[in-house]
Amino acid sequence: MQTRQFRLRDDSIELHSLLKVEGLCSSGGEAKALIAAGEVLVDGARELRKSCRIRAGQRVRAREVEIEVLAAIAVEE
Repeated sequence: MQTRQFRLRDDSIELHSLLKVEGLCSSGGEAKALIAAGEVLVDGARELRKSCRIRAGQRVRAREVEIEVLAAIAVEE
């Protein structure tokens, strides 16, 4: 299984968007179908909510890839 890291830009990202951004699905529709089919795990549990908010510290697994979600980097002004 391949492991990747994804750094958030905000405090969270929707699950279907994460799958698309990481290239595991070619479209949002494909990502939503994969989730609805029960093929995606979040922190080891099957996740069926397409718009589930993924936050730093969580792990998402789909298609033999595990994504470790990292917190956004704080920018000082």
